[in-house]
Amino acid sequence: MNRILIAEDEARIASFLEKGLRSNGFVTTTVRNGRAALDEARHGDHDLLVLDIGLPEMDGFTVLHRLREAKSTIPVLILTARDSVDDKVAGLAGGADDYLAKPFAFDELLARVRLRLRGDRVAEATVLEVGGMSLDLRTRRARVDGREIDLSAREFALAEAFCRHPDQVLSREQLLSQVWGFDFDPGSNVVEVYIRYLRRKLGAQRIETVRGMGYRLVVDPS
Repeated sequence: MNRILIAEDEARIASFLEKGLRSNGFVTTTVRNGRAALDEARHGDHDLLVLDIGLPEMDGFTVLHRLREAKSTIPVLILTARDSVDDKVAGLAGGADDYLAKPFAFDELLARVRLRLRGDRVAEATVLEVGGMSLDLRTRRARVDGREIDLSAREFALAEAFCRHPDQVLSREQLLSQVWGFDFDPGSNVVEVYIRYLRRKLGAQRIETVRGMGYRLVVDPS
C-alpha cells in the first residue's frame, strides 16, 4: 500500500486531500510547514510527496532543493496557487516530478499521483469497462452497448468516478470532491444535475439512487 506525504498548511485543502487519497487506498501523513515536510520526507517511509509551495517556516521550493541536494529520490508533485510559467519552470527545474495548479479536480490529481507511483509496474488500464459500458481514458471516448456516446468533460469525469467504484455507493460529497475538486459550493445541486445528464445518455437504469446515502453504478443493469 502506497504512502503519501502531504505538505499543505491550508486545513481545508489538506483534509480534502487526505479523505480523497485514503478513499482510493493510500495511506497519508500530513504536515503543515516546510521544516516538518523536509524532515518527514527525508526520514519517513513515503512513496510520494504532495508539496505546497507557500508553506510557513520553509517554502516548498527550498524543501524541494534540499531534498534533491540530499540525493532524495522521492517523487514530488507540486501543488500550488502559483501557476505562472516561471513558477512551473522553477519547480520542474528544481527536481519536481509534476506540477498542478490550484484549484484542481481531484481526479486529475489522482491520475498524476498514480502515474508517478507506477514505476516499472504494469501500466494501469486505460479502458474502464463495467456492465456494457466502456470509457477510454486516453481518447476520452465512451461507449454503451457498442454505441459511442458523446460526453462532456465533466460528464466523462463523473462517469469515470463511478466506473472506478462499480456497485459502490458514492455520496454526493465524494462526487463533488472527486469531480469538481476542493473549490466547490457544498450547497450546489450540480451533482444532481449531472446525474440526470448521465442517465439520459447512459441509460436511467445504470445509475441508482440510494436514498439518504448517494448514488451507485449498477454493474448489471439488465
